[in-house]
Amino acid sequence: MKATGPTAASTRQRTMLPSGGQRARGGPAQTSVSRLMRAPASCGRRCPFASSLVGYFQSRRKVQAAAFQDPEEEGLMAAPGDAQEARIIVITSGKGGVGKTTTSANLGMSIARLGYKVCLIDADIGLRNLDLLLGLENRILYTAIDILDGECRLDQALIRDKRWKNLSLLSMSRNRQRYNITRAHMVQLCEAIIALGYQFIILDCPAGIDVGFINAISPAKEAVIVTTPEITSIRDADRVAGLLEANGIYNVKLLVNRVRSEMIQKNDMMSVKDVQEMLGIPLLGAIPEDPQVIISTNRGEPLVLQKKMPDSGVALEAAAQRLIGKLDYFVDLNNPHKGLFQKIGEMFNN
Repeated sequence: MKATGPTAASTRQRTMLPSGGQRARGGPAQTSVSRLMRAPASCGRRCPFASSLVGYFQSRRKVQAAAFQDPEEEGLMAAPGDAQEARIIVITSGKGGVGKTTTSANLGMSIARLGYKVCLIDADIGLRNLDLLLGLENRILYTAIDILDGECRLDQALIRDKRWKNLSLLSMSRNRQRYNITRAHMVQLCEAIIALGYQFIILDCPAGIDVGFINAISPAKEAVIVTTPEITSIRDADRVAGLLEANGIYNVKLLVNRVRSEMIQKNDMMSVKDVQEMLGIPLLGAIPEDPQVIISTNRGEPLVLQKKMPDSGVALEAAAQRLIGKLDYFVDLNNPHKGLFQKIGEMFNN
């Protein structure tokens, strides 16, 4: 088992990335925060879930009710003193297709519904998809590239969600558009967004560990590694964890996606505990395999906004609450459809 934190930095393979703040020779000049703001020139069996039935049903009731009730009634809204310091969190994995964009959209929407001001940044240049999952693809007029070119202001490129006004989206570029984004650019963009009063910035990191990954993690102080119970995905996640530590990001959490309890029970799939022990990263949550994810993506509506929230939406909502410190136990998703009395009966039978 690998330990995470500053003491583990010496045990991992060190792959130091280029230092931030330096401009590549021949690249674009660095852009200050003030320039970004001013007007343009023209314009489960072994899974470590909660042992308490009370905790499970309290969480289930809260997250399902929040889908169609005011979160303030549930006592989950952000207090005036919450999140004094803005948090920049990168969602990464290394391997593609594990659910980074779905996780980013639903975590951002869940945190916004709790009263925080959230900005989602699609850091995948040329292959953006986060706008599709939020249903905002037809409203993007300006991107971060336009901001850096001086063609628009930052507030013009930020797209506010109509359902929750405290959630905004910033796309890095239009499809098939190329631009030499640097680490300094990403840091300056995040500083300018924080200056607008945003409390959370969630970066949807592109797949791989090339320059797109380097740029996405440069402004982040925290990371969520998304993986699946597959050996290829786990190996890539382990590699990414080492790169994050090498770049000073020690606050890393693990989200295991596409978990299938029936396969775990047949020993055809690694359990969440197995994955966590292999990576040695604190567990943020586990998301079950759910066909509703495809339906939600095609409709441009995050899972956590559905009135009848599916199991994957319940798990993502709980993960968001754990991320901001509003929830301190796991939601039991092994048998989510069993009633309370059936669970109590199984306890006495065992």
